[in-house]
Amino acid sequence: MKKEVKGQIIETISAQLQQYPNFYITDIAGLNAGQTSKLRRECFKEGIVLSVVKNTLFAHVLKGVENEDMKSLTETLVGNTAIMYTNVPAAPGKLIKKLQREGFAKPVVKGAFVQDCVFIGEDKLDQLAAIKTREELIGDIIALLQSPIQRIIGGLEHASEGKADDEKVGAAKPAAAEAPAEEAAPAAEAPAAE
Repeated sequence: MKKEVKGQIIETISAQLQQYPNFYITDIAGLNAGQTSKLRRECFKEGIVLSVVKNTLFAHVLKGVENEDMKSLTETLVGNTAIMYTNVPAAPGKLIKKLQREGFAKPVVKGAFVQDCVFIGEDKLDQLAAIKTREELIGDIIALLQSPIQRIIGGLEHASEGKADDEKVGAAKPAAAEAPAEEAAPAAEAPAAE
């Protein structure tokens, strides 16, 4: 490969690392044409950019980044390598798990850089697929904050309904107690008049 071509590829990789804050380093070797086509379609649907790279060129880019943690991913650059770039942290993890349920043996996660954290090894797939976006975390926090308020409001509503029921019952009891007294009074007066 000519030096100019290598330089262009390195620039492209660097640009993608700046454009996408999260990426997964995967192995897709051994997928047949149909499986590779399906993987690319699924990646496109999920907004994931799939790119097969040469390990030496990707390692060159990683060595040039300022983030020391990201540099540690060079140890994962063994064998065939495909990079899955994404803006949604868990998207590649969820896609890989979905494909595995459909019987795909690959892609296999070798490493990932997600939300400024490094993950190394295939055993991190479940953890990667469970990562929430900033918006999802904010939604969870809002729901947690609203939960006690909703319980208080529900309790107050229940208490006010109970009080209203008590007032209805209380209002009904005196009316019932007054009626017999009125009936009893004329009966008592009648014998006195004779």
